Amino acid sequence: MVTDFSLARHQLVDHLSREVRDKRVLAAMSRVPREMFVPSGYWHAAYEDRPLPIGQGQTISQPLIVAMMTEALELEGGENVLEVGTGSGYQAAILAELAHWVVTVERHNELAEKATETLKKLGYANVEVHLAEAGLGWPPKAPYNAMVVSAGAPAVPRQLLDQLAVGGRLIIPVGPRYEQNLLKVVKKEHDTSIEDLGPCRWVPLIGEAAWTEQNE
Repeated sequence: MVTDFSLARHQLVDHLSREVRDKRVLAAMSRVPREMFVPSGYWHAAYEDRPLPIGQGQTISQPLIVAMMTEALELEGGENVLEVGTGSGYQAAILAELAHWVVTVERHNELAEKATETLKKLGYANVEVHLAEAGLGWPPKAPYNAMVVSAGAPAVPRQLLDQLAVGGRLIIPVGPRYEQNLLKVVKKEHDTSIEDLGPCRWVPLIGEAAWTEQNE
């Protein structure tokens, strides 16, 4: 069983550095204790580069995917960021290391409460966790400079684009329920640009302009 989490974290970040070039992202990954965001029964695997169950049929994302999505946001430190799909709170913690303010929404109350508790325990005062409503995102704190969506959508939701500032970046998996492509959407004055970052697989995004509970 892994007991030296700091060593395991260092080894994981060294592994991630083969794919991820942004040193600020790698430094953030080296500071956030992933073991705090997984059930104790999975502590032995906390720094393996794979997703792990966190309850409610959800997972904590693979570290490489977290790092790649975060890198694609091109954060510089002053941004207000929206995360859709809090899960364990791990991605929110990484974002909090790199941005000014993070708003994260989660539709499972149990996960939202646990993430809030963990983030507070670790001292992340620049993160606010909300229980998701029917509409996507969190309009009261819009516009956002960057958004990351931790679930797959059938298309890029207009509701999220409307909450994105001009020049803002949205990273979102888009495609069928069981296999998507990770897209980087940049909002411009009168249109958007879209870059395909490659294939991926996520749980369905549930809400208006996404999948329904029945489709899940």
